[in-house]
Amino acid sequence: MRGHRPSGAWSTVQDPSPQAETPGEPLGMTGYLAPEGYVDELMAELGDVAEVHDRLVFAPGPARPVSWVENVWYDPVRLPVASIKSAARELRGIQRNWALWPGLHNGRAKLIQDQLPHMSAKPLVFPSPAPTAPLGSWMMESATSLIAAARCSSPFRHGAVEFVENRTVPPTRAYLKLWEALTLAGSMPGPGSVAMDLGSCPGGWTWVLHELGARVISVDKAPLAPHIAALPRVDYRRQSAFALTPSEIGPVDWLCSDVICYPERLLRLVREWVDSGLCRNFICTIKFQGPTDHAATREFASIPGSRVVHLHHNKHELTWMLVSA
Repeated sequence: MRGHRPSGAWSTVQDPSPQAETPGEPLGMTGYLAPEGYVDELMAELGDVAEVHDRLVFAPGPARPVSWVENVWYDPVRLPVASIKSAARELRGIQRNWALWPGLHNGRAKLIQDQLPHMSAKPLVFPSPAPTAPLGSWMMESATSLIAAARCSSPFRHGAVEFVENRTVPPTRAYLKLWEALTLAGSMPGPGSVAMDLGSCPGGWTWVLHELGARVISVDKAPLAPHIAALPRVDYRRQSAFALTPSEIGPVDWLCSDVICYPERLLRLVREWVDSGLCRNFICTIKFQGPTDHAATREFASIPGSRVVHLHHNKHELTWMLVSA
């Protein structure tokens, strides 16, 4: 299967390898930062929780496999805050890069953050790789203590993946979801790849795949934007994504789907392609037409080698990813 990994690419993992023990009092909990507006979905996945600070939820024990989360705080500890300088010194002694999560005593917290090394918050230029430097997260718990996690699941501040956007060519901003998914996967199509885009109208994902050098089979019953359909390596097929069979299409390097359908229908399509062996790389949006279907989410996550994530650019939807390239 043809594709390429950006130099220095980083792949998200559920729990990175343990590092040296961090000074401080272990909390015996894990922190989970919910996507904005989806704390209830996260709490439904977690079950029992210990504390909730706006979108930041703490649950007992080690990290659990959840999808409705933008950043996981691994092995958080409690540190004393005797003074602004001592707290900053404690954090600097653990590692260099820290992101402050707003909570209690924000004025005091900002004074501490101001004494930590400055981090650039420049948007990423796609297809540049994700940052590789460790990034910790912390918050003030009280006037005299803070909670800090030196290890987090996202290399982006609070899991917010921001890009330098293209505001002229893509017909909608949905292309940002594919940019983010490919960045987090650390792998993407390249010249010579064959990619299929299901539910492609009006063409944002097709444009992304084409710009990366792939030949794109773009499938939707609705038409593409004319300037996308006219791209030289786009094979637009005006039909239902569910009317195609793997044997009819043949081998493809990437199957991408942002099609609007119930999760069960997408799951049947995905399993058909996985079982066919004709594609190894998948990025598919799971869209919820009503209440969140946690059972369907678990079915997607059970497919070997795959994971289900909530991208920063997702709404009431999740993204299923199986990337082998």
